[in-house]
Amino acid sequence: MKRKIYSELINWKNKSGRMPLIVNGARQVGKSYILQEFGKQEFDNYIIVNLEVDKALVEKFDENLTPATIIQYLESAHSQRITPGKTLIVLDEIQACERALTSLKYFCEQAPEYHIVAAGSLLGVAINRQKYSFPVGKVNEITLFPMDFEEFLWALGRENFVELIREHYESNEPLDVHSMAVDLYNQYLIVGGMPAAVKEFINTNSFVAVADIQNRILNEYIADMAKYAEPSISIKIRACYESIPAQLAKENRKFQYSVVQKGGSATIFGESIEWLRYAGIVLKCQKTTQGIMPIKVHVDLSDFKLYMSDVGMLIMQSGMAAQAILSPLEIETPFMGAIAENYVAQAFSANLIPLLYWKNNNTAEMDFVIQKGVDVIPVEVKAGVRVRSKSMHIFMTQYKCTYGIRISKKNFGFENGIKSVPLYAAFCI
Repeated sequence: MKRKIYSELINWKNKSGRMPLIVNGARQVGKSYILQEFGKQEFDNYIIVNLEVDKALVEKFDENLTPATIIQYLESAHSQRITPGKTLIVLDEIQACERALTSLKYFCEQAPEYHIVAAGSLLGVAINRQKYSFPVGKVNEITLFPMDFEEFLWALGRENFVELIREHYESNEPLDVHSMAVDLYNQYLIVGGMPAAVKEFINTNSFVAVADIQNRILNEYIADMAKYAEPSISIKIRACYESIPAQLAKENRKFQYSVVQKGGSATIFGESIEWLRYAGIVLKCQKTTQGIMPIKVHVDLSDFKLYMSDVGMLIMQSGMAAQAILSPLEIETPFMGAIAENYVAQAFSANLIPLLYWKNNNTAEMDFVIQKGVDVIPVEVKAGVRVRSKSMHIFMTQYKCTYGIRISKKNFGFENGIKSVPLYAAFCI
């Protein structure tokens, strides 16, 4: 399946002063697949090794980190010649071997002519470094997220539809096939962006089959919690993760430790939340207290929301009925708003937009605030077509904004300083 990250891989391959590459991302977002395709399409040959499985290679890293020794071993083990510029080397599941992570420094310094990529879940790369330092300044890094709605449409063979949406986003003219786009958006909410789930949906057209895949992915996440954290911490990590649907169901979606456990606090659960964030399976949206550029300097670190990195996983975890999502009628439940917010947070993260929201003494709240150049833009998210709200007006008046963005099920438009963006077009922002 076509992924946006592929163009970044091409840029890395052709980059002067190229360093070894680390591809970060949660489990099951498609890292191994896309690197295999990259090797097939862009190189004469490629070697992929899984460091969770290849214990002999792990031992080789323990013995010697010299690039020449590692290359010699890989050539012998795989009966392939490794030629600089023509062979791609992929060290998959690098979290299983910290010495392999350290070796990237020596590839950068001693053998920069080789194309070497390490892939690992964020939890392994960011946390599992007890003995060996991360090769700071010696690697390039990119992150692969779950498939966004644009990539979902590509997978469905609707590239022309994507271009049409982008054209109308720029022109603000209503889209004639708006209802069809909304139907596809509703399907995406249930399927989500995990490649295995998308593939299953394409093959079977069954939401039940998709849920089975999502359950399997959830079990893998839980297994990682047990594998990469101390038992006492892993229980807290799981409790925090499983509380997210309940956190988002509240009218005030701010993360509250007491929802996880009575008497809960940052001291008890703070480390667990950071673990989930580094693992790439949750998205953290911080509160900003001002709508003034630069907005990042006004962040309140104690106040945040947690979203799941994949909206399909949220639907599955919450038990939200698929027919309620697919219904042409607006379902009167606050949780639909939470789902829409989670979807937008996922779309923004895929576009590398920092997740920030704004609150004004509990009288007004903006779901997201983004900065484009010197402009601070409030973003309001509505699950349906009812979009009346005072918060947008309050924010725009207080901070003299050039314009605001309202994301909802309404069609494209621009009126009274507010750009109307349908939910299905969030990837354009």
